[in-house]
Amino acid sequence: MDKISADSPEYVYEQLAAILERKIRSGEYAPGARLPGELVMTHDYGVGPGTVRRALSILRDAGLVITRPARGTFVADPLPPANPST
Repeated sequence: MDKISADSPEYVYEQLAAILERKIRSGEYAPGARLPGELVMTHDYGVGPGTVRRALSILRDAGLVITRPARGTFVADPLPPANPST
């Protein structure tokens, strides 16, 4: 599911982080690939830029992505193992 739900008990940024993690883990965003830019994600998911930044922060903390200033955010290579509780 790639939709953000306003009725979900999860915060919107948590939902977006989960969507992006699923895309990374499924290979839609391969290791080393650049993620779409912040403006693209705000448009695609109907969220604000702060929401995208918080979602990416969650992914950075989990070791799934690396952000390079003025270059973008990239999928980590290699990916860390999946957390069984997610």
